[in-house]
Amino acid sequence: MSNLYLYGIFPAPGPQDLDLQGLDQKPVQTQIVDGFAFLYSEAQQQRYLASRRNLLGHEKVLEQAMQAGYRTLLPLQFGLTIETWETVSDQLTAPHFEHLKTLFEKLDGRREVSIKLFWDSAEELQALMAENAELREQRDSLEGKSLSMDEIVRIGQAIEHAMSDRREAIITEFQTTLNAMAIEIVENDVLTEAMIYNAAYLIPWESESEFSQAVERLDQQFDGRLKIRYNDFTAPYNFAQFERE
Repeated sequence: MSNLYLYGIFPAPGPQDLDLQGLDQKPVQTQIVDGFAFLYSEAQQQRYLASRRNLLGHEKVLEQAMQAGYRTLLPLQFGLTIETWETVSDQLTAPHFEHLKTLFEKLDGRREVSIKLFWDSAEELQALMAENAELREQRDSLEGKSLSMDEIVRIGQAIEHAMSDRREAIITEFQTTLNAMAIEIVENDVLTEAMIYNAAYLIPWESESEFSQAVERLDQQFDGRLKIRYNDFTAPYNFAQFERE
């Protein structure tokens, strides 16, 4: 038996009659193990490089299954291959049967959406200085004057704290508006210097339109200060992890 590449787990009987191509253009199939349905294709590599092409190929299989109506799923991490289904039963479905069932119950009728907030720190600093005369005077005092290192550090820290307060005010506004609409929230690490917030939300499937409208209102409220990346359709990676239970 050749190695098999796994994409995700669905409640049995799982996706039926899907005409999907997985990695290496191999057809995607369904296998039932201990009452759970696994999407898989034949693996053509011993180990898959986490390239953009491969990652998107993995995601595409899950998203196409969701689009076909199979919305409740536990996505598996990229690159997971097996030699036999007995391995899956021995290491996953049998020992974690109840936990998997609990996760499916939590995800039933719900979807993951996410936002990433970005700002232009230089523009925000300029706006801060325009709004805060005291800080502006302290900053201007750095130019053309002989200041002690303590004074320079103090002024720098004052500006840094003011920028931090400015960032937290934005984040709080988003949390106040969006968190109440979610069943569960996961706040992830920011990934770049320009990113100030990165969060995923588990929401009822039918309330996505309301949620996206709230994001749109927040975007208008901040009037171009932020770049918002809103993902309204993704496999629920943030809410399908054992350690979050």
